[in-house]
Amino acid sequence: MSVNKVILIGNVGKDPEVQYVQENVPVAKFSLATSETYKNKEGVKVTNTEWHNIVVWRGLAKVVEQYVKKGAKLYIEGKITNRQYEKDGVTKYFTEIIARELTMLDRVQGESSDNHSTPAPQNETPDYSKDFSENAEADDDLPF
Repeated sequence: MSVNKVILIGNVGKDPEVQYVQENVPVAKFSLATSETYKNKEGVKVTNTEWHNIVVWRGLAKVVEQYVKKGAKLYIEGKITNRQYEKDGVTKYFTEIIARELTMLDRVQGESSDNHSTPAPQNETPDYSKDFSENAEADDDLPF
């Protein structure tokens, strides 16, 4: 048995680029930053940021196109893939995360401050961001 599953929570680095391929099938691509902060031996706070290339297809790509903007905080589940191509005799390698689930963790602009959930677009999976945003700071003992 094998498993290829990635879970990321981070911020979108730039507005997603959406293209339509194969009979109007949308694909969205964007970068996602995840950060880790710790204190080094000298007690100085150090932050390491990793950048991930995210690819989203079909209905989820339409949601990304409409709602996701630079700086948005997202929860993403998907799989990791590695691809390569050759250009001018040089082989280029890159890693992508193919997202299968995506939850917007930010509040929608204009939303009242006492409502912490993000409305889900019609015909899409409901967004449970209230569970993440209210418990994120309280759950420091998460097993991962």
